[in-house]
Amino acid sequence: MSRNKTAVPEARAALDAFKYEVASEIGVPLKQGYNGDLTSAQNGSVGGYMVKKMIEAQQRQMAGK
Repeated sequence: MSRNKTAVPEARAALDAFKYEVASEIGVPLKQGYNGDLTSAQNGSVGGYMVKKMIEAQQRQMAGK
């Protein structure tokens, strides 16, 4: 169980869905529950790509697109 706290608790379900979407896009076999069989590089790539996509979305929003 993660000890990370979501700044906006209402966004938890959307963030989880986004995480699985990103994992699928980059070919990481992420599943609900235990993922100890994945390498730290695989897990890190999911988080890193999530951040990249969120930054791109915010930049588009700030640019009015």
